[in-house]
Amino acid sequence: MKRNTNKFGLGDSPVANGKGPDDHDLNQSNLYAIVDIETTGGQPHQDKITEIAIFIHDGEKIVDKYHTLINPEKPIPFFITQLTGIKDDMVQEAPKFYEVAKEIVEFTEGKVFVAHNVRFDYSFIKKEFADLGFTFQRKTLCTVRLSRALMPGLPSYSLGKLCKSIDIPLSQRHRAIGDAEATAILFDKLLKINRPVVDGNMNMASEHTTQVLKQEIKTSLLPPAISKEQVDALPMVPGVYYFHNEAGEVIYVGKSINIKKRIIQHFNIDYKSRKSLDFKNNIADITYELMGNELVSLLFESAEIKRMKPQYNRQQRRSVFNTGIFSYLDENGYKRLTFGSVNKADNISMTPIIALSNHYKAKGFLFHKVAKYNLCQKLCDLYKTYGACFDYQVHQCSGACIGKESPEEYNKRVEEAIESFTFEHNSFVIVGKGREPGERSVVVVEHGTYLGFGFVDDTFSANSMEDFKEAIKRYNDNKDVQQIIRNYMRGKHKDKVLVFD
Repeated sequence: MKRNTNKFGLGDSPVANGKGPDDHDLNQSNLYAIVDIETTGGQPHQDKITEIAIFIHDGEKIVDKYHTLINPEKPIPFFITQLTGIKDDMVQEAPKFYEVAKEIVEFTEGKVFVAHNVRFDYSFIKKEFADLGFTFQRKTLCTVRLSRALMPGLPSYSLGKLCKSIDIPLSQRHRAIGDAEATAILFDKLLKINRPVVDGNMNMASEHTTQVLKQEIKTSLLPPAISKEQVDALPMVPGVYYFHNEAGEVIYVGKSINIKKRIIQHFNIDYKSRKSLDFKNNIADITYELMGNELVSLLFESAEIKRMKPQYNRQQRRSVFNTGIFSYLDENGYKRLTFGSVNKADNISMTPIIALSNHYKAKGFLFHKVAKYNLCQKLCDLYKTYGACFDYQVHQCSGACIGKESPEEYNKRVEEAIESFTFEHNSFVIVGKGREPGERSVVVVEHGTYLGFGFVDDTFSANSMEDFKEAIKRYNDNKDVQQIIRNYMRGKHKDKVLVFD
C-alpha cells in the first residue's frame, strides 16, 4: 500500500464526515456502523488505537464488515497485552492509522456510529483524525443506553455480562473483532425486539423500538441511566448539583450559575480517560439545591464536598486544617510570620490569619510569600540561625534578620503579603441575590473568619452584625472558603457589602 503522511485521500474538505450529523434520516436509510477498538491505554490524548473492527447493519441484518490491526507507533504496555493478547510484534507490520483512515471514513460515512459505551470508541477515533488535521463527526448511538431502554431490569449492562444474559456468543473478548461482532449481534436483537410477524416473517421494527432508537441517537451523550426528561427538567439558575450512583450515593458535587447548562456540558465533553468514562457511566440520578447566586453556590459546594467527600471530587475534599499562619511583633519591632498548630498555636496566643491542612503546606505557603514579597526566611521561621539568613548571604534578603533593614520598611512588605491572603475588611456582610423574588442571601465574615451564609426576605431589618449572625447557618472557616470569598470580592460583582470594622 502506498503511504502518504500528509493526506489520506479525503479530498480538500477539512471535515471527514460526508453528511453532517443531522442529515441522517431513520426513515430513509437505516445504516449503522457498529464499531469496537483496542488501544494502548485509556486516555485518547496520549494513547493510540491498536485494532479496529466495523460491522455494517442496514436495519435488517449485518451486510458488511471491516477489520484490521493498527500499528500504534508506540510500545503496547504489558498489562494491555495481558488483557487483549495484542503484542508489539503483531502490529509491527500492520498499517498505521493514517493508512487506513480513508477506509474508516468510507465505512462509517452516512451511518450512525454505534458502540458499547460509545464515547470511548468515538473519542479515540475523533482524536486520531484530529491528529491528522481532520474533523471526524458522526451521529452516535450507545448500545448500553439502548439495552437499558429496551431490556430494562437486567443485572448488568457490561458487554460480557449482557451477552451472557441473552445468550450471545462472545469468543474473542477484549479483541475488537470479537467485541464488535458481539455488539452487532446485540444490536440486531435490540432492533428486532417487539417486531410483529407477518406471513411468517418479521416486519419492520415496532413503533416503540423505532421511537426508542430515534430518542437514543439524540441522547447518546447522556449517561446510560439518565433520561432526556431528567435533563430537560433541570433548572437554568444558580445552585449546587449532585450526581448519584445506582445505590443513591453522591459520587460528585458541582456548582454553576446555570445548573442545566453546566450538567449538559459535563455530558457533552469528549471522553478523556477510563476514569472519566466510569464516572459518566456511574451517574444514575441527579438532584440539586438552588442557591440564588454564584458566591453562595461556591461556598455551599465547598462545604458539601468536605462533608460528603464524593468519589469523583478531587478538589476541596480536605476538611481538616490543623496548621495556621500567624503574625506577631517581636521585641525589635519586626512583624513576623510563623506557622504552627491551630489548636496549640505553638505558644502564640492569637488567631491564625489563615489555616492550612498541615505543616508541610504551611511551610510551602510561607516560602512562596517570602519569594514574592522579598521577606526574610529567618523572620518567617523558615531558617534557624543566630546570624543572617541564607537569603541575605546570596543578596536576596535586605537584612532585616540582622537589623540592617528598618522595621518600618520591612513591615510594609509583610503587610502586603498578609493583604494578599486576607480580606480587605475585618468584619463584613455580603448581601446578594436570593433563590426567588423577595429574598436575599447574606454571607457573614467577622474578625477575618467566615461564619456562614443564609437567606432573608426583603423585610429583614438588621442594625448590627449580631442581627446578621442570627440569620445564617454556620459553616466551617478554612483556606478554601476564604480563597473563594477573596476572589469573589476582587471580581466584578454587584452584591452589596456592609462593613462593620
